[in-house]
This record gives sequence, C-alpha cells and structure tokens, in this order.
Amino acid sequence: MNMVVMNHLRVILQAPPYRSPWRRFQVPRSMPVRPCSLYTCTYRTRNRASPPLWENLDLVPAGDRQSPINIRWRDSVYDPALKPLTISYDPATCLHIWNNGYSFLVEFEDSTDKSVIEGGPLEHHYRLKQFHFHWGAIDAWGSEHTVDSKCYPAELHLVHWNAVKFASFEDAALEENGLAVIGVFLKLGQHHKELQKLVDTFPSIKHKDTLVQFGSFNPSCLMPTCPDYWTYSGSLTTPPLSESVIWIIKKQPIEVDHEQLEQFRTLLFTSEGEKEKRMVDNFRPLQPLMNRTVRSSFRHDYVLNIQAKPKPAASQVTP
Repeated sequence: MNMVVMNHLRVILQAPPYRSPWRRFQVPRSMPVRPCSLYTCTYRTRNRASPPLWENLDLVPAGDRQSPINIRWRDSVYDPALKPLTISYDPATCLHIWNNGYSFLVEFEDSTDKSVIEGGPLEHHYRLKQFHFHWGAIDAWGSEHTVDSKCYPAELHLVHWNAVKFASFEDAALEENGLAVIGVFLKLGQHHKELQKLVDTFPSIKHKDTLVQFGSFNPSCLMPTCPDYWTYSGSLTTPPLSESVIWIIKKQPIEVDHEQLEQFRTLLFTSEGEKEKRMVDNFRPLQPLMNRTVRSSFRHDYVLNIQAKPKPAASQVTP
C-alpha cells in the first residue's frame, strides 16, 4: 500500500505544471521515510542549542576536512590554473519545494545531464540535485561559512553530484570529490524579485513533511554577477559528515530585503499538530581549517596592499 501511495505521489510531481503556480501536498505519516538529499545543511545554533537534526545523536566528527570554515581573505592563495565556472541549468528540471524539517529544499530531476556545472576546480561535470538555504533567527548571523569572521544573514547552497564516476547521488555523497556545492552569501539590500517566487510558496510548506509542485525555475537567477570564488576540499555538514565535497564559495553576495528574510523564519521544524518550533539558526558551527589551503580564482594583492601604497604627489602626476 505504501508503495502505491509513493508511486502515485511521484506521478503527480512529474506531471506537467497545472495552471495554478503550485499545489500543496501533505506527506502521509504512513509513507516510507523520504530519501533526504539535504547532505550539506545542518542545524545547530551559535549559542549551542540543539535543533532537531542533532538531537539524540552521539556524533564525533572524524577527519581533518570538515565544513564549514572561516575563510581568511589574506590567507587564501590565488591559483591562476582555476578555470571559470560554467553553469548550465534547465528550468524544466525543477520539480518541487519540500520542507523536510531541517530546511526547505528545491529539488531537481537529475537522471540526465540537463542541469550541470563544469570547469572551475572540477575535473568532471556535476549534476544539480537540489538547493537550500541556511539562515539565522536575526539578521546578524545565519550563514554557515564566514569571511574574515564576518557572518551573513543567510547562505544558499546548490548541491551537485559527480554522475561521471558514480551511479547515484547517495553513492557520490559518501566518496571523495563526489559532490560539488556552490555557496552564495545573502546580504541585506534590495528586494530580490526572483527569490520572491520561492518566498511566495512558504505558506504552503510551513510545516515539516509538506511539499509543493514548483516547475520551471532557473537557480542561475540566484547567482551573483561576479564570477570570482574561493574553493577548498571539505565535508557534508550533516551526518554522516563525509569528506566528499568540493566547495565553491562565491565572493560576491546577492542582495535580499529584510522582509524576505523574515519570511524564511515563518517556516517550522515541526509537523502540523505539533508544538510549533520556528525554523531558524539552521547551520553547523565553524570547523578548524587544519592543514587545508583555500584557493581563490581572483588576484587579491591589490586589496591587501592598497593601504600601503602612497598616493603620488600632485607635481608627479602626468597630464
């Protein structure tokens, strides 16, 4: 019976879009646990409280390539061998938005190479699986990564997997260089028109285990125009914390307004009928860099030395 329900739901989600912008589904409690593709997102607050993901877990992260990290601009190394990152997303591969009790995921059809990234630090092309966000209870924090210890109010993660070397996302997520995740910081600023299309669905996915059909969305619209990025080898930030991720962190943030961030905070960790618990502070604490090197695709000597270079005297300036 459960398989019948699951198959029925799968047919609905893969059907052509309806005239209404989205439809709401409540996942039945009798349904088998839905496979979670949220490998790069975690929930633990800066003040050490334990959100749902980490409750009743006795986890001691192993290894020396854990994520997220604080990126020190001065210590990053410019690598002229880093190629430009090529992004090619097919809006038709977008399937739905799902509140899985940890964040909201926008998931994509990934059986073919219709939505991929390549270049940058990658040896192969990687297929888009999903994207999700991390955010704080207030605008002062929320991002997983930081830059020179600066927190951003939120951070977007676009999760891709190596379909050249692996048969499935689940396999890739457990092996070295199996995943490639693009991180984009969000900062307060102007209203983001394309992000609002996601925000408008939040009332229908307020509770855990609800999802809405959401077709024809190109996540390239959530990318900054500047191509510069940092890259390093890291890990999943949710259990099993596997060190399988090539991180690509965009230097330039995108702008969103305060009201849009406030709408993120209307989502809930809890299911309908349970005591409400706001979905906020869903990020993992910073991890030590250890002996890793953070590479940059851009030169930054001029940023570091601009204060040290004296301005020429007026008599020395040639017309």
